[in-house]
Amino acid sequence: MSYKTIVVYVDASENVGKRIEAAADIALAENAHLIGVAATGVSQFLQDTVSVNRNDPAIAPLLDTLRKRAGVSLEKFDKIADQAGVLSFEHRLIDDDVNGGISLQGAYSDLLVLGQSYPDDPAGANVDTIPYVVLNSGCPVLVVPGTGAYAKIGSKVLIAWNGSMEARRAVHDAIPLLKRAEIVEVAVFNPNSHEGVHGQLPGSDISLYLARHGINIELKEEKSKADVGEALLSLADSMQADLLVMGCYGHSRFRETLLGGVTHTILKSMRLPVLMSH
Repeated sequence: MSYKTIVVYVDASENVGKRIEAAADIALAENAHLIGVAATGVSQFLQDTVSVNRNDPAIAPLLDTLRKRAGVSLEKFDKIADQAGVLSFEHRLIDDDVNGGISLQGAYSDLLVLGQSYPDDPAGANVDTIPYVVLNSGCPVLVVPGTGAYAKIGSKVLIAWNGSMEARRAVHDAIPLLKRAEIVEVAVFNPNSHEGVHGQLPGSDISLYLARHGINIELKEEKSKADVGEALLSLADSMQADLLVMGCYGHSRFRETLLGGVTHTILKSMRLPVLMSH
């Protein structure tokens, strides 16, 4: 298993360069095709349901401005990808809103790379973009924070394991990164509170599964009465992890996204790259 098509969302946010560099590094390691995608932000749903004449004098200048703005971001993507030495890359400009447009790209990708959302950065994606894309794209999503410096994402990996379908999917999707990791720790929080989810020895089955892929892990059984999300971030800090792998818990109805407590905490307070799957 490997990543052969990687998509990175490109916008005008301050930290977009770090996101592109992370995607380029993984593309190089995986010998993958890298695609930089920018969106005008005009919903395809709106265009399909409302009579929008793109040549209308009231509409055309706005669309032209949005496309030019996206084009500047894509030029930055091309420059960074070329400087990084990525052998196969392209950029795409899509006439759609970010959530729907990027989710559609995930149907034909092995990995989506997004940036952490910041309410005080108007040029970035909406705060619901990450959970919406994870829940609707069917593709693993690597979220790169705007703060912190990581020489290599995935050298020290922490896996949040609770035996759920979402966690299993995340571990499977992270295997290409886990195979190159120097250290992989699996954290099982409060295993006795999840009866029927774990086997007789919590964490042993996932350890054997990963060992068959040539991935050796260190198992940590943790107990926490506090917010498990904060406990995960604290554990990641203590081991100086540069990647957290976890399931994304929640569901979407129409355009509303409802998240579980741990997922919400991680997305709000993350201090390291996080790979999420649903």
